[in-house]
Amino acid sequence: MQSSFRDPSGFLFFKDGLLYRQINKIYKEHYDHLMSSGIYNRLIKEKLLIPHLEIDGRASGQSEVYKIIQPELIPFVSYPYEWCFSQLKDAALTTLKIQKIVLESGMSLKDASAYNIQFKEGKPLLIDTLSFEKYREGQPWIAYRQFCQHFLAPLALMSLTDVRMSQLFRVHIDGIPLDLASLLLPKKSWLRFSLFCHIHLHSRGQKHFADKQVNIQRHKVSKLSLLGIVENLEKTIQKLEWNPKGTEWANYYENTNYLPEAMEQKKSIMNDYLQRIKPGAVWDIGANTGLFSRLASDKKLFTISFDADPSAVEKNYLECVDKKETHILPLILDLTNPSPAIGWANQERKSFSERGPADMLFALALIHHLAISNNLPFDNIALYFSKLCRYLVIEFVSKNDSKVLKLLSTREDVFKDYTQESFEKSFKMFFSIEASNRLKDSERVLYLMKGL
Repeated sequence: MQSSFRDPSGFLFFKDGLLYRQINKIYKEHYDHLMSSGIYNRLIKEKLLIPHLEIDGRASGQSEVYKIIQPELIPFVSYPYEWCFSQLKDAALTTLKIQKIVLESGMSLKDASAYNIQFKEGKPLLIDTLSFEKYREGQPWIAYRQFCQHFLAPLALMSLTDVRMSQLFRVHIDGIPLDLASLLLPKKSWLRFSLFCHIHLHSRGQKHFADKQVNIQRHKVSKLSLLGIVENLEKTIQKLEWNPKGTEWANYYENTNYLPEAMEQKKSIMNDYLQRIKPGAVWDIGANTGLFSRLASDKKLFTISFDADPSAVEKNYLECVDKKETHILPLILDLTNPSPAIGWANQERKSFSERGPADMLFALALIHHLAISNNLPFDNIALYFSKLCRYLVIEFVSKNDSKVLKLLSTREDVFKDYTQESFEKSFKMFFSIEASNRLKDSERVLYLMKGL
């Protein structure tokens, strides 16, 4: 399954709709120590590792099998290029916290991939039970380079260069190469001793030893020194900051053209739709800072709050952390260029649409951006939405709306088919209209639709 084929210790697989992980005999020593040393129980107690059940591995009939385990499922698998700055930072600090804990009990992380971290109930945790190995005295941290590429380099670039640098993950699936990070970071980063050592000097070392055979046994590192490296990385990452600036979208609800009565009416209608359908999971596309996402999450519905603006997603995530909201997951997504399937044979990381469909999808104040800003025909939008959800809550925004007039003020109006009649005609090809409600003092209409 996906990238687990790379690990000789075992792999993930589905059977009868359930997820399992095969543990091979080659990993027996490490797995037994993880389970008997108390590390597993501590990580589970602190919600740092995904729990699992052991299944009888002998039933598989394969000689190399040691154990079959059934990990607890994650509601939605997300990727680092979909995380905001603070999500990646929290994932990095979680990885380092795990490394410190396991070192105390004679183990070490052999993998430090950002893809091994997922968000569950609002917090990052490790999902790869096979990421641990028994620590041997003098052994360096084998995952150090991977940690720098997957966490430190992208965080430094997001903090000091441009927050959109996280999208380099979509090109460099094994993390941002350190020589590239060193090239892209500003000169002031050379004056930060920790960044100089972990990125710039590290990058030069990689180049120097690229064509040379290195004997790891000759470069022993004491456990105390190893802990010092981990703690230094921890302090370095804690100091990296990014302030979400007041973009147009991050401050959207401060400048909305809704009257207070219309806003309350909209919330009431949305609550009625949610109560009527009772969906299991909700995707809010173009969610901004998550105002309407919270109508669903407050009902204990698992809600993914997507937006293309990193500032809006950052504000949304920080509010989730501050209020301890466990049913909402903010993510970065540009619907006009959604996350593709990437990696070997395009199967290591799933595309956005492959991770659906959602029970219900919100598309509020979005249609004019798709149809006018991006020249997408209603037919195309309706077809794509029909693949993403079973129920759709969508808001039609007429040409007379101030937001649409603003879009048209800088371009020729060639959108003759942008009418409510054309909108309904296109969506009726893929959905049945279950309800529609016009908002007070506006020409905006909310629709509840069911996929055909």
